[in-house]
Amino acid sequence: MGRLLLYGSLNEAEKPGMGDVLVREEKDMSSFEIGREFLLDGKPMKILSGAVHYFRIVPECWEDCLYHLKALGCNTVETYIPWNLHEQEEGIFDFKGMKDVEAFLRLAQKMGLYAIVRPSPYICAEWEFGGLPAWLLRYEGMKVRTNTPLFLEKVENYYKKLFPILTPFQITNGGPILMMQVENEYGSFGNDKEYLKQIRRFMLEQGVEVPLFTSDGSWMQALEAGSLIEEDVFVTANFGSRSDENLDILEAFFKKHGKQWPLMCMEFWDGWFNRWKEPIVQRDAKELAGEAETLLKRASMNLYMFQGGTNFGFMNGCSARDQLDLPQVTSYDYGAPMTEWGEAGDKFTELQKAIKKVLPDVIQEEPRERKRTAYGELFVNRKVSLFAATDSLAPKQHSEHPLTMEEAGTGYGYMLYHKEVEGYEQPEKIKIVEASDRVQLFVNHRWSATQYQDTLGKDLEVYLDKHNSIDILVENMGRVNYGYKLVAPTQKKGIRSGVRVDIHFESGWDQYALDFSNIEKLDFTKGWEEGVPAFYEFEWDAKECHDTFLDCSSLGKGAAFINGFHLGRYWSAGPICYLYIPAPLLNPGPNKLVIFETEGTPITKVSLTDHPVYLV
Repeated sequence: MGRLLLYGSLNEAEKPGMGDVLVREEKDMSSFEIGREFLLDGKPMKILSGAVHYFRIVPECWEDCLYHLKALGCNTVETYIPWNLHEQEEGIFDFKGMKDVEAFLRLAQKMGLYAIVRPSPYICAEWEFGGLPAWLLRYEGMKVRTNTPLFLEKVENYYKKLFPILTPFQITNGGPILMMQVENEYGSFGNDKEYLKQIRRFMLEQGVEVPLFTSDGSWMQALEAGSLIEEDVFVTANFGSRSDENLDILEAFFKKHGKQWPLMCMEFWDGWFNRWKEPIVQRDAKELAGEAETLLKRASMNLYMFQGGTNFGFMNGCSARDQLDLPQVTSYDYGAPMTEWGEAGDKFTELQKAIKKVLPDVIQEEPRERKRTAYGELFVNRKVSLFAATDSLAPKQHSEHPLTMEEAGTGYGYMLYHKEVEGYEQPEKIKIVEASDRVQLFVNHRWSATQYQDTLGKDLEVYLDKHNSIDILVENMGRVNYGYKLVAPTQKKGIRSGVRVDIHFESGWDQYALDFSNIEKLDFTKGWEEGVPAFYEFEWDAKECHDTFLDCSSLGKGAAFINGFHLGRYWSAGPICYLYIPAPLLNPGPNKLVIFETEGTPITKVSLTDHPVYLV
C-alpha cells in the first residue's frame, strides 16, 4: 500500500485536561505512518500496548490502571467497544458512567498514552454474545456478521451514534487513537469479504482517518479468511506462545501478498479466562516474560489482558464445546499482570524486566499498593421470596405460549413463567421443550427439579394435586461469544417452544422478565418461604471505603447487588467463590447489599473479606 501518512497528536507538555477539546492546528500536528515500520514523527515506533476494557473497571479506578500500564513501560492502551452495552435496547444509546468511552480516551491522552480502539460489531472478549445486542435475536432471519441488509442496517445505525464520539480522538485530530479495527477474528467465523468491506465503508463514511486493521489467529487459513489485505487494511495476529513461529507465519502471509509491514501481535495472551466447574487456568510468570522478550525483538505487542477486570451484571460470555455451552465466571482476572482488583503480580514484575531488556531506554515505575478491608460478618436485615415480590420488579405479561427472554424483555437475567394447572391427584409427566439455559421447576411453591445441559428437555415426573401452581425459573447464563454457535437457536433464551403436561402443550402463561435493572424497587414487605428463590438484604456502615470481597462459599447460586450496582453472578460450582466489590461502589456510611439466591438455601449471614475466595 506504500505508506499511510496520518497527522495529529500533541507534545507531552500540551496534553489536554479532561474537559479540553481535542482540536489542533496543522502546524502543531505530528505524523504517524505505517510502512515497513510504525513511524511517529518519522521515527521508528515500537507499540507497547496493554488491553484495558473501560467497561470492566469502575471509572474511579481507570487512572490507577493506566498509571500501572505506563509503569510497566507501555506507550499505548487498547480497548474493545461492546455494542450491547451501549445499545442494550434498540435505538437507546448510553455512553455514561462505566460506558463513557470518551472520558476514558481523554484520560488516556492526559496520561500520555496512545490508544488502539476496536469498535467492531463483534468483539468476542468472553463478553455476552461477543458484544452483539440480544435484541438482534428478535428479528426473524437475522444473520449476524454477514453481508445481509438487515444486519448491516443495525450496524450502520449504531455506528452513526458511536463514531461521532470516537473520531475527534483520532491522531489526525490531535487525539490519542492510532488505529481502529474493522472486524475481530473474523477468520475464525467466516470469509465474507463483502461483509468486511461494508464494515470498512461504514467506518470511512463516519470519518475514520487512522489506519484500519484486522486481527486473526496466526494460521494461514484464518489470516486469509479474516483480512482485507487486498484493500490495504493492516493485518495483525493473535497468539500467546511460540512467538517466533507465529511471527514467521504472519511474515509469510505478508510476503505472499507483496506487503512489507511491521509485525504486531494484537492479542498476546498472557493468561486465560475461566469457566464454572473448571480449575483456574494458570501461567508461569517467567515463561510468559521469556515469550514476550522473544516477541518484542521482532514485533510490536499488545498484552491481552493488562488488567482484566470484572464481568459485572449479566455480561459474562460463554464457550461452546460440541453440544455443551460452558459459561464463563464473573471474574475476568485472566491471570493478567494486574489482578481483577488492580494489584501488580509476578507477571508485572517479570514483564517489566523483559521489556527493559529489549528496550533499555523505556521509562518504568514502581507499582502502587491498593488498600483492602475485611468488613466482617453481616446479618440478614430483611428477606422476601421471589414469588411474592415478582410484581415489584417486572410487569406481568400474558400470552398463550411462553415468550422468550428477547420477546419479553432485554434478554438478560432470568424469566419466571407461571401457570395454574388442573391435575388428577396423581403423578404426571412435565416436559419443558427447548429452553436455555438453566431451568428450575416449582410445583405449588416446592422445588421439583433443576435441568441444565444434558438433562434439558427430558421428562420430569411430578405429583399434581387437583389445583396446582406451576412456576418455571429460567436463567440466561450467558450467550456464546465465539464460534459457530453465535448463529445457533440456543442463543435465544428462555422457553422457545413450550411446556407439556401429560402429552399436550399448556397454553395461557404469565411471565416476568427479570434483568434486575430496577433492583432498588424490590418490595421486602411481602412474605418469605423456605426452599424457593429469595432475596436477602444486609446493611452496614463503612467508616472508610476500601476494596472488599463478598465471600460466596456458603451460598448456592445467584447474583448480588451493592447499593443498587449489579456485582454479577456467583455459583458454588466454583472455581471462584467471591464477588469483587470495588471501593468506589461503597458509601462512607450506610451501605446495602442484596443477594438473590435461586437454590432455596436460607441465608442468615454473609462475610466481606479482604481477599478473594476460591473453591478448595
